Amino acid sequence: MQVRDTATSGRDGAEGGRYRMVALVIGYLLVLLGLTALTGWLLEVEIIISIVPGFPSMAFNTAICFVLSGIGLATSMETGKPNRIVPVIACGLAALLSAVRLTEIITLGRTIHNVDVFLTQFFISPSFVEQIGGGMGPNTALIFLISNLSILFTLYGKELHGQLVQELTSYIAITLGMIALAGYVTNAEQGYRWGPYAAMALPTAIGLVAFGCGLLARSWWMLPTNRAQIPLWIPASICFTGVIVDLYTPLGVANGILYVPLVLTALWFGNRNAPIFFAFVCTVLILLGFFAVNHAENEYWREATNRSITAATLWLIAILVFYFMRNSQHLETERIRFSALVRNTPDAVIAIDEVGRILSFNPAAESMFGYTSQEAIGNNIKMLMPEPYHSEHDAYLGNYRRTGEERIIGTTRMVSGRRRNGVVFPIDLSVSAVVAGSGKTFVGIVRDISERMRQEERMKTTLTQLEEYTADLERSNHDLDEFAYIASHDLKEPLRGLHNHSRFLLEDYEEKLDEDGVRRLNRLVRLSQRMEKLVNDLLYFSRIGRQQLAVKRTDIGSIVRDVVATMELFLEERHAKVVIDGVLPEVVCDAPRLTEVFRNLVTNAIKYNDKPVPLVSVGYLERYVGKDGTTARNVFYVKDNGKGIPQEFYEDIFRIFKRLEKSQDSEDGTGAGLTFVRKIIGRHNGEIWLESDVGIGTTFYFTLGRKREGQNAAA
Repeated sequence: MQVRDTATSGRDGAEGGRYRMVALVIGYLLVLLGLTALTGWLLEVEIIISIVPGFPSMAFNTAICFVLSGIGLATSMETGKPNRIVPVIACGLAALLSAVRLTEIITLGRTIHNVDVFLTQFFISPSFVEQIGGGMGPNTALIFLISNLSILFTLYGKELHGQLVQELTSYIAITLGMIALAGYVTNAEQGYRWGPYAAMALPTAIGLVAFGCGLLARSWWMLPTNRAQIPLWIPASICFTGVIVDLYTPLGVANGILYVPLVLTALWFGNRNAPIFFAFVCTVLILLGFFAVNHAENEYWREATNRSITAATLWLIAILVFYFMRNSQHLETERIRFSALVRNTPDAVIAIDEVGRILSFNPAAESMFGYTSQEAIGNNIKMLMPEPYHSEHDAYLGNYRRTGEERIIGTTRMVSGRRRNGVVFPIDLSVSAVVAGSGKTFVGIVRDISERMRQEERMKTTLTQLEEYTADLERSNHDLDEFAYIASHDLKEPLRGLHNHSRFLLEDYEEKLDEDGVRRLNRLVRLSQRMEKLVNDLLYFSRIGRQQLAVKRTDIGSIVRDVVATMELFLEERHAKVVIDGVLPEVVCDAPRLTEVFRNLVTNAIKYNDKPVPLVSVGYLERYVGKDGTTARNVFYVKDNGKGIPQEFYEDIFRIFKRLEKSQDSEDGTGAGLTFVRKIIGRHNGEIWLESDVGIGTTFYFTLGRKREGQNAAA
C-alpha cells in the first residue's frame, strides 16, 4: 500500500509529468516512423524504407510492429482498467508478430520469410518484395518481443516488479539499438547483423533506441522513487562497451567480465532485486555476443565453456550484491524506525561516549533541559546534573572503565536533573550500555517526574484529609447511633405514658365518659401505637445502611416458602394464593434481610389487591428485557393481579412513610416497607423497579449484585 501511495503521488508530481510526456512523444514518433515505412512499402519507394541507399531496409512487419508498439506505449500511460484494452491489443499483436518471426528463424532458418510474404502479398507487388528482400532480423524481433511483453507485465503484474522489469528491458533495447548504430558508423556488419540472418535496418536501429528510451521514461513515470540514483549513461555505456568488446575482440580478451560493473550499478537502485535482473541482462548480452559471431569448429566449445563460467561468475556476484542490499535495507529500515522512535518518544533519550561526551540529544531532551541538540552534543553530560551528581559523574565513569563495576547501568532510579535555567527537577533515569566495535556507548532514557511527584504530594494530602473525614464520619455515625438510641428511648417513654394513661382512663372512667370522650381516648391509643411504630421503623431504617450483611449461599426457594408459611393465616383471611414459578436459584445474600424483602413485597401485593382471589407469583428470569428496551440478567420478580400503580407514582412508593392509600386501620403499616426493600437490595448492590398496568396488576423486579444495563439504581 505504501508503494501504491508513493507511485500515485509521483505520477501526479511535476517529475512524473515530465516522464509521461517523454513517453507519449516517443510513442507517437514510433507510430509516425512505422507509418512512414509502411507508406514507402505501399508506394514502393525504396529510399523511404532504407534512408541510405545500399543499407538494409526496414521490413514490412517491422513497420507494423513500430506502429503497434507506439500505440501500445502511448495508450498505456492512461490509468484505470477501461483504458487497458487498446494497449493490451496493440502490444499483444506486436509481441505475437515478433514471437512468430523468432520462431520462424529458429525452426526454419534464415531464408524463410513466411510472415513477411503473408503480410505483403495483399498490398505489394512480388517484384518489389523480391527487390528489397530480407525480413525482420532476430535482434529486432527479440527487442519487440521483450519490450511489448514488459508493457503487458506492467499492466497486469505487481507495480514494483513491473517497473523494474521494464527499466531493465529498456536498457537491453537501448544497448542493442546502439550496437546496431555503432555497427553502421564503424562499418562493422556484426553490430547490426547477427550471423547469417537478416540485418537490423538503420531506421529500425534508431527507432528501437527511441523505443528503449520511451520504456525507460514510462518505468520512471510508474515509480519515480525507484529510479536509479546514478546517471543513465553509466549502465548504458557499460552494456554498450561490453557488447562491442565481445563482438570485436578475440576470445580471451574480455569474456564478458566487463559486465561486472553493470551488476554492481544495482547498488544504486531502489529495488534490491535489481542485481538479479542485471545478471539476467548480462547473461542475455553474453549469449547474444556469442551467437552473433561465427566460431571456428575447434574453438566453439571452449568459448561456450568460457562464457558459461563468466555468466556463473556474474550470477554469483549478483547474489552477493542482492544479499548485501537486502541486509542494508533491513538495517536502514531499523535505523529509520529507531530514529523515528527516538524523535517522537516523550522521554528524553541521550547517548554519551565512554568519557561522558554527549553523542545524541533527541527533541524531548531539548524540551526537557532547554538546550538545543547543537548546544548539547560534544559537551559533557554532567552539564545536565546538579550537585552532588555533577562532581561525582567523572569519577564514576573512570571507576567503570578501570573495574567494569556497574552501579546504575541496567537499573532505573530516581535522581535529579538541571535545566538550562538552573532549575533542579526530579527524573527517572535508566542507563544501558551498547558495545560498538572496540568502544561502548551509553544510552540514557530520562523521564521528567515533576508532575508525578506533585500528584503524589497531592495524593498524600488527599489521603490525610480522607483519613480525617473517615474519622469524622465514624465519630458522626457513632454519635448518630447514640442519638438514635437516646431519641428512641426518650420518645418511646412519653408515648408509652400516653398509651398507658389512655388505657387507664378507658378502664376506670369509661362509664363516666360520654360517647365522644370514649371515641377520643380510643383514637389517642391508636395514634400513640402508630407513633411508636414510626419511631421503630425510622430507627431500623437508619441501621440498615450501617450494619454489615451476614452473607452466605442461600436457597431463595426456601426463603419464599418460609415467608408463605408464616403468612398462612393472613392468606386465608384474604383468600389469597402465592405460587412459585419454576425453580428459584441459590445466591449469596443476607438471608434474614432478603426474607424481609419477599415478606414486604408479598404482603403489599395482597393488601392492595381488589380482586376476589388475590394471586401472587414469585419467580426468576435469567434474562430480562423491559418495555423500554433495557436488559438485565438474573432477575427475581413478585407479580400480583391487584389494582396496579399509575406510572407517576413509581418513585413515590419507595419514599419512607409515603402511602398511596390512607387507612384508618390501626394494623396497617407505616408506609416504610418498600423503602426498606430498596435499601436492602441496594446493600446487595442490586436494583429494584416495577412494571404496572392499572386494573390488571403490578410486577416488582429486582436483582442482586448487578444493575440493569444503562440504568443507575437508587439505593
